[in-house]
Amino acid sequence: MDHRLSIFTGNAHPDFARRVCEVLGVELGGVDVFEFSNENIFVRYHSSIRAHDVFIIQSIASPVNRSLMELFIMLDAARRASADRITAVIPYYAYGRTDKKDQPRVPITARLIADFLQVAGANRVVTMDLHAGQIQGFFTIPVDELTAFFTLAEYVRTRRLLNPVVVAADIGIAKRARNFAEYLGVPTAIIEKRRSPSGTGVEVLTVIGDVAGRDAVIFDDEIDTAGTMVRAAEALLAAGVRSVYAVATHGVFSGPAIQRLSTGPFEEVVVTDTLPLPPEKRIPKITVLSVAPLFAEAIRRIHLGLSIGEMYEVLI
Repeated sequence: MDHRLSIFTGNAHPDFARRVCEVLGVELGGVDVFEFSNENIFVRYHSSIRAHDVFIIQSIASPVNRSLMELFIMLDAARRASADRITAVIPYYAYGRTDKKDQPRVPITARLIADFLQVAGANRVVTMDLHAGQIQGFFTIPVDELTAFFTLAEYVRTRRLLNPVVVAADIGIAKRARNFAEYLGVPTAIIEKRRSPSGTGVEVLTVIGDVAGRDAVIFDDEIDTAGTMVRAAEALLAAGVRSVYAVATHGVFSGPAIQRLSTGPFEEVVVTDTLPLPPEKRIPKITVLSVAPLFAEAIRRIHLGLSIGEMYEVLI
């Protein structure tokens, strides 16, 4: 790597940025990112980045809105410091669920954030497993969407499950779950949500597919409060599965998620390190796989002008 490659991080997930730099064999750049007593955020790069290829690694982690503001201000500071190219590396893109108007008088916040990133100074975005693919189209700059698909699939393969079945957590994730199942060479099932016919508004979960006697792997892009995962696991157990595993790229684990997973009927919950997992949320059931090597390889290829699409042939 030449001296013009510069990698920085905010306060959202510095451990991840350090892991990426370790893989690349480069030092993490020095930058001050802190909040004044009036809650205004200040950013200052320690040395010149003029004409550098700058990568700013910042997951939109809790506290989400502070993480976003840090990223916007870091981008602006890099642009004003005459960086040659600025890439926002966002392992987890929050607000991904607000990708369309699904009811009157609501925003499309995922698009708004895309606009902010571009105005702030991003020339390119690297992210992973967006909640909705169309978010890429919200940008007028290049977006490289990486995937944890193979990392998760290869780990599931090592578990040597008995007669496994991959279960889509809902209809929206069904296509990705089907591809995951095809890669593993196992069947697919789907959890369908529908309102109770009694009119009470209570959701009824229906399992579509043959799951009886199998080890079920519930597949989703993220686990937030874990309510969907727990209800899906209970529906699968009622349908006769032998055991339940949960697999997702992003472990958001907000609100009651950890308590639900702790008491839920899961053998194991597998996520990646796109988001930090603080000590108080680390429980034996949760396994965290690192995708830092994927991001490191993507940064290397972008910096050298190589294909991103071919990188998985190197890493699998």
